[in-house]
Amino acid sequence: MNLIEYADREILAMDVANLLAGELKNALLSHDSVSLAVPGGTTPGPVFDSLSGVHLDWSRVHVMLTDERWVAPDHPMSNAGLLRERLLVGPAAAASCTPFFIDGVTAAEAAENLSLKIESHLPLSVVVMGMGADMHTASLFPDAIGLKAAMADNAPAVCPIDVV
Repeated sequence: MNLIEYADREILAMDVANLLAGELKNALLSHDSVSLAVPGGTTPGPVFDSLSGVHLDWSRVHVMLTDERWVAPDHPMSNAGLLRERLLVGPAAAASCTPFFIDGVTAAEAAENLSLKIESHLPLSVVVMGMGADMHTASLFPDAIGLKAAMADNAPAVCPIDVV
């Protein structure tokens, strides 16, 4: 593992966006479609701002989240809302996206259906598990309810995890 430290967030955003763009372009050279899985939170926003302007065949890119809160996309804490506002704009608006939240059902009730949708985009082409000062990765917190099931060899693509 390499720890990369940046002088400021702007340089981080540009460098990570360039890295992701390069990985997506390479994946697109050998695949009809590719998938990009990213975290939410405050740190990725500027990365998404830079990445969204990159010219590549976004119509062949499927975007999904590595984690999400079970809130509506218009909720201020929604990672899907973050994607919609900061990544899926400009050239990147041509990408497809699988939102997690389904109104009127619990995360546990939606998990099987969401897993089926996501499995059609596996294996993942480019994945960012987490970034930022909080240092958590895909909301995999010790002792979280559902973590053991999510880490099992036969885990479905979507596993609800409750952070206590």
